[in-house]
Amino acid sequence: MAGNNALKEVTTSRPLFLTIYATVIVGILVSSFYVFSAVFSGSNSVSSPWFSSLSPAGDVVRASSPSFNGASNSSHEVVMGSAPNLPSRPKKTPLSPIWKAPPPGSEMPPLETFRLTKELVQQRVKDNVIIVTFGNFAFMDFILTWVKHLSDMGVENFLVGAMDTKLVEALYWKGVPVFDMGSHMSTIDVGWGTPTFHKMGREKVILIDSVLPYGFELLMCDTDMVWLKNPLPYLARFPEADVLTSTDQVSPTVVDDRLDDWKLAGAAYNIGIFHWRPTAPSIKLAREWKELLLSDEKIWDQNGFNDLVRRQLGPPVDEDSGLVYAYDGNLKIGLLPASIFCSGHTYFVQALYQQLKLEPYAVHTTFQYAGTDGKRHRLREAMVFYDPPEYYDAQGGFLTFKPSIPKNLMLEGAHNVDSHFALVNYQMKQIRTALAIASLLGRTLVMPPLWCRLDRLWFGHPGILPGTLTRQPFVCPLDHVFEIHLMLKDLPEEEFGPGINIREYSLFDNPAMSQQVKDSWLDVHLCVPGSKGCELSNGTTQAGILKLPKRSTEETFKTIFSSFKDKKVIQFSSMQEAFLGFTDKKREEKFRKRVKIYPGIWCCVENKTPGHIYYDMYWDEKPGWKALPPQTPEEDHPPF
Repeated sequence: MAGNNALKEVTTSRPLFLTIYATVIVGILVSSFYVFSAVFSGSNSVSSPWFSSLSPAGDVVRASSPSFNGASNSSHEVVMGSAPNLPSRPKKTPLSPIWKAPPPGSEMPPLETFRLTKELVQQRVKDNVIIVTFGNFAFMDFILTWVKHLSDMGVENFLVGAMDTKLVEALYWKGVPVFDMGSHMSTIDVGWGTPTFHKMGREKVILIDSVLPYGFELLMCDTDMVWLKNPLPYLARFPEADVLTSTDQVSPTVVDDRLDDWKLAGAAYNIGIFHWRPTAPSIKLAREWKELLLSDEKIWDQNGFNDLVRRQLGPPVDEDSGLVYAYDGNLKIGLLPASIFCSGHTYFVQALYQQLKLEPYAVHTTFQYAGTDGKRHRLREAMVFYDPPEYYDAQGGFLTFKPSIPKNLMLEGAHNVDSHFALVNYQMKQIRTALAIASLLGRTLVMPPLWCRLDRLWFGHPGILPGTLTRQPFVCPLDHVFEIHLMLKDLPEEEFGPGINIREYSLFDNPAMSQQVKDSWLDVHLCVPGSKGCELSNGTTQAGILKLPKRSTEETFKTIFSSFKDKKVIQFSSMQEAFLGFTDKKREEKFRKRVKIYPGIWCCVENKTPGHIYYDMYWDEKPGWKALPPQTPEEDHPPF
């Protein structure tokens, strides 16, 4: 009975059903005709950016919202045929390639072309993310290194802010996407802590405050850092974060790739690497940060950021993400793990990522002691700095040697000031001899790896920082012991003798080193004068080895090695007792004056003011020399 009633209802309702069905069919045909005529019509009056961006019927088009109230990654699904309510958006074109220089004969566009606008940024945005660094012409090589690392890993959604016109032009002609910050700064290195340095910090904050309202996620970086791995997938793991920032944390709070534990990370938040999403809390923070710095020129940008963010810290956003509420209680911030978003300490001193078996994303050249030259040298030691080919083929060739260190100096006894200086001084004496031979032969000295027992900092400490994974001994950066900026300084030759160029210890391991240079190699083995086969000769053995008597004179060196000027590399088996000294006493005096300024200080003995101890290139000529801090203000000066 029920089935018959249902059949009867369908039968009696057939006319109404057919009428509705016919109406729907007609509506679809009319709509289709309108859509296709809008798409294919040559008339501009009926075409629209919206329809030109639609995909074939049935596909879903994702359009990023220009509104950023709340999460910045908001997107809208628009199904073909639905009435669009979103603003129109031009079809996204592929990013123009990096390193594609303008064609020969073209002219430099007007400077106004490089003014920062939303449209200019949009040209480089991908997945709503833009990566930005900035600097002046003095940091050109750092900037090109930064760019090359990103482009080599296939990341091209970035821009470089130029603080002077010279950099705008230089980057434009190299095919690097650049915008003019309008700073009109000096093109020279301004130096850490100078008023101009602080001005650069304010420019960064102004830049962040300008870009965030465009609605794009902003990964802001200093130029003295290097990307080692694409960071964008990692940052995308924390979509709820308003800000993700690096820190100066040196002791690990996690042992994997989670965010650092905000409850345990007491070090300063470092603004050399941080990621901003264009949310209401982050925009508010950027605006207040900018106003704070502009109100008082004495406030350091990083201190201002820390003061604001730590105004409130806690509670956690949830149990798992590692994010924490900060600033005004609404900002969600996360701390990038210092083991893989590395500082100069966790990367160069601890090698924390190696010990925890992790892959580093970035290294920032903090915790170093020789200014810009020291930063550059550290990156070169790590083989992550890009130099031109001529850097690897120095005029006059290279000089290198195998350092000799007794086991007891490295491994025996307590790690303290005395054992540290005994180890470093033993190496310094060999380096001094190598510098003399390099000067005599007109070659560039490849510095050896330098072993230290104690860390160097700016304050008193027990040798290494508690809680860190610093191994003892460790290969310490050259700036821990030597004033690299003075070693590279162009000193007057009439006062200091010929300049002596240096290279990093990893030079011959660098993939950029040509095989042609490494094939032009001479091994020199020191021998005891009078022993079998130890004779003055410029002939080599069948294995291509030159035997050189120990304690050879200046004249001997000139005579023997004049036959090997064509050799790109000369390597000594040892520097101990290799050179008797300069015969020309005036040259000896100038050489001593030069190398005396090379060593720096170790810092610092705990509970002692001053607590630093000066290294001395000629420590061995002072009977009873001991590693002690200055005992009086009159003694507090370098030993020259």
